[in-house]
Amino acid sequence: MGKKTKIAIAIAAASAAAWAGSKAISKPQQREGKSALQFDRPIVLAHRGGTHLAPEHTMPAFEKSAQLGVDGFEIDIRLTKDEEIIVFHDATIDRTTDGFGLVAEMTLEEINAFNHGYQFEDLEGNTTFRGQKVDVVTLRELLETYSNMLVSIDIKDAPDTYEGSLMPSKLWRLIEELGVEDRVVVTSFYGEQVDRFNLYAQNRVALGAGESDIRKAFTAFSSQFGHLYHPKVDVFQIPTKSGVVALDSPKFIQFLNDLNIPVHYWTINDLVTMNKLIRNGAKGIITDRPDIAMILLQKYQ
Repeated sequence: MGKKTKIAIAIAAASAAAWAGSKAISKPQQREGKSALQFDRPIVLAHRGGTHLAPEHTMPAFEKSAQLGVDGFEIDIRLTKDEEIIVFHDATIDRTTDGFGLVAEMTLEEINAFNHGYQFEDLEGNTTFRGQKVDVVTLRELLETYSNMLVSIDIKDAPDTYEGSLMPSKLWRLIEELGVEDRVVVTSFYGEQVDRFNLYAQNRVALGAGESDIRKAFTAFSSQFGHLYHPKVDVFQIPTKSGVVALDSPKFIQFLNDLNIPVHYWTINDLVTMNKLIRNGAKGIITDRPDIAMILLQKYQ
């Protein structure tokens, strides 16, 4: 037996011993189930209210989706200059003839003083709402209007901005004031924002995975050390693919389900993919087309 072969065998033996030792010491720990996520069937969340049915993040969109019977909404939030939390995706507001303005540099009143230039094309190809006055929706208004809905809240303001530094505490105070801890999920692309929010919430609110959480989970799943992964969030709301990495395999979904972490996929707009994901074990579909998703959901009721 050559020297290189002996070294390779020794390394393999050491790796196997390390794996066995870690397996004996570390046991997978399930997340404690959150009330907001306790459903006995797959759920449908209307993405930004259902953006293919009406302008995103507007009351017409939320109302259409609510009438279809969705389980809730997936929304984005930003903080205005006067520290109002509004339901809005972009960092800028289209002020039509007056150009663009940053959300963080305008008060709610100033924002609503302008017509928002929604360029919305309905399912028949008709352009509607352009030039019409549509006020932005505040998070308070949404939560109070749809008091029976699950609302997944995505913090868009970056943690290194002034508005982003305020958002976690502002959001927690609003959730606590309205008593909606059991029907919201708080998530963000910025995992740091979720961590900051949880300093106030102390695990009383369901938390969604940030980019770093997704990366850690998939790395653990792909290795032989999945038993070392201890989740700090309650739900994964993810695309089916990240770059070239597929995130929709039944085994990955089962890996998370075994940790009591449901998986919701976005943004899924066709019936075939929705059905495939649910058969793979997905617990939720986030979609621009809640009208299509609700047809599928009827199979599971």
